[in-house]
Amino acid sequence: MSFVLTEEQESIKRTAKSFASERLPITNLRTLRDTKDAAGISHDAWRAMADLGLAGAAIPEAFGGSALGYAELGLVLEECGRTLAATPLVSTVLLAANAILLAGTDAQKSALLPPIARGESVVAFALDEGARHAPQRISTRLEATAGGYRLTGEKVFVLDGHIANALIVVARSAGVDDAPDGLTFVLVPQGTPGVTVTRTNLVDTRNAARVRFDNVTLPASAVLGTVGTARAHLDTVLDRARIGIAAEMLGAIQETFERTLAYLKTRKQFGVAIGSFQGLKHRAAALFCEIELTKSVVMDALRAIDENRPDLAQLASAAKARATDTFLTVTAEAVQMHGGIGVTDDLDIGLFLKRARVCEMTLGDSAYHRDRYARLLGY
Repeated sequence: MSFVLTEEQESIKRTAKSFASERLPITNLRTLRDTKDAAGISHDAWRAMADLGLAGAAIPEAFGGSALGYAELGLVLEECGRTLAATPLVSTVLLAANAILLAGTDAQKSALLPPIARGESVVAFALDEGARHAPQRISTRLEATAGGYRLTGEKVFVLDGHIANALIVVARSAGVDDAPDGLTFVLVPQGTPGVTVTRTNLVDTRNAARVRFDNVTLPASAVLGTVGTARAHLDTVLDRARIGIAAEMLGAIQETFERTLAYLKTRKQFGVAIGSFQGLKHRAAALFCEIELTKSVVMDALRAIDENRPDLAQLASAAKARATDTFLTVTAEAVQMHGGIGVTDDLDIGLFLKRARVCEMTLGDSAYHRDRYARLLGY
């Protein structure tokens, strides 16, 4: 596999890097945290990102997107990871937009996707119901009524749920809670009676919410596509998002490592730079090898989406597991190599460590994906 970017990809990477560093630097995340910003993101920056065509990178041109592809979107996510940029890329572009693209009717795509591509709409994807990622363990119920449907249940860890203009909810329309089939995607607009949204304060100050549905009445048009067919699309939606968040983690991993190398070259002890110590050289070399392995897995997974390859599920789990393990290792080592100041708020290293912990649990941790990878291969 070639690691050389095309001329167009190089241009996209430069644009994303410039935008992230200028409009969404780490200081922006600190400001959102310290001011206890109600939204937790900069809506102006999100619209500016959309104006550059970055928010619609994976959305077809027919629905207002730029249709750049996932290899290109991965470059955008990577640069956002470097600055810990708080954006709805994962929640809205990777999860919700893909659910609409894969399951929605042409009319639903035409109505819902263009506002996302323009940065005017944030749509959240409500899936998990417990402390651990379990895509099939759905007890939220969608029941048919005389005039439409009734939705009852509760969702947790809904990314950007408290600022969403609408929610795409994975609900059970048939079968028992752990049944693989009988799932439906249903659209719930913001402000729908019976919906209670509570913001969850995460350790990395990013956005998530707990959402409760108390006998929510919905019209028949709220169903994306056809009732009971969400299972056919759910794995693909999640796998694309898992690969996307792995790309974001890759950017954060590289930034953490580069900052640590710079510190090793400037911090002096016993009159010499600590980077000259053999023990630290070995540790840095080991991290470099892990990062290069992660880079290759993530790049291959992104291209697998664009090429519609049959091994997408395996690559998604491999990329998420590998990126998670590397992110946790690199940030832990970075704190160690920075010494005591590595855990203080004066440096940004601690922010990357916190982000690693949240990314670990988003859409399945390493243990979940290693188990899934083995099952997919027949073990």
